[in-house]
Amino acid sequence: MSLTRAERTIIVSMWSKISTQADAIGTETLERLFSCYPQAKTYFPHFDLHSGSAQLRAHGSKVVAAVGDAVKSIDNVAIALSKLSELHAYVLRVDPVNFKFLSHCLLVTLASHFPADFTADAHAAWDKFLSIVSGVLTEKYR
Repeated sequence: MSLTRAERTIIVSMWSKISTQADAIGTETLERLFSCYPQAKTYFPHFDLHSGSAQLRAHGSKVVAAVGDAVKSIDNVAIALSKLSELHAYVLRVDPVNFKFLSHCLLVTLASHFPADFTADAHAAWDKFLSIVSGVLTEKYR
């Protein structure tokens, strides 16, 4: 699966807005993930998962930064996220389905923060892009 030129343009254009609110978006995405998919909490037994906690904010920032790395390397997401893929597969052993859950929660968060920008085309482009990201993050499981 690859992105069209129009989809790349949408992703990169929206990223310039998203990156200015990265911490808030990351935190809200994780809060949504843990609320909707509580089984994901099992990977964070040492975290304070209360809304707005410092650990939640810090990890949310890391998640959005990784998405930013993927956006910056939009033509080669696999190389940009290779080390992260290895970490999650071999060290953390995160169930791959959680990447799909996280992608969905990020989509909802983006839609709520940027309703005017999150058109049907933007939704489709981000969904496709996050599917690519999830695919890269699960490559090492095969």
